[in-house]
Amino acid sequence: MKIAVSDIPDEGLVLDFQEKFSLEDIFLFAPVEAHLEINKTGGEITVSGKIKADTGLQCSRCLKEIRRMIEIPVEVVYHPEEELDGERHELRGDEMDMGFYKGEEIDLQDLLKEQMLLNRQMKPLCNENCRGICPVCGIDFNSDECKCQKKQIDPRLEKLKDFFDKRKE
Repeated sequence: MKIAVSDIPDEGLVLDFQEKFSLEDIFLFAPVEAHLEINKTGGEITVSGKIKADTGLQCSRCLKEIRRMIEIPVEVVYHPEEELDGERHELRGDEMDMGFYKGEEIDLQDLLKEQMLLNRQMKPLCNENCRGICPVCGIDFNSDECKCQKKQIDPRLEKLKDFFDKRKE
């Protein structure tokens, strides 16, 4: 969904909409729901509200599919791209919620995608106590036990084992 900057009234704009798209590493079971309030002050556009999505991720320990409903608060300030003056601009800490728009449109789908990617879990887990999988045979420790040899010594450290065994004697 694109919004023309000239269509934003002085009193602001409130939008409730659903947007369907795809993302890398995140499966969406349904269109993303958004409630956004858009205000304009001169050339500056403020977008605030929340995004809700029914997502599918993969547990980083056991690799099972996880389905989670997430809700993300949104607070972004857009400035016209002309303010950059063609120079490189390094964002400071207080400018991390700032964006730039080109021409007379703001693409809200890009905003939704950006917020979903920035707020995804780095290491999603199916539950806090997930035990993961065996690195040798691949059995899920949450539901089974494997018969693999658990104590393998790294060949680079095997000499240290000999050192400690001699000290015990």
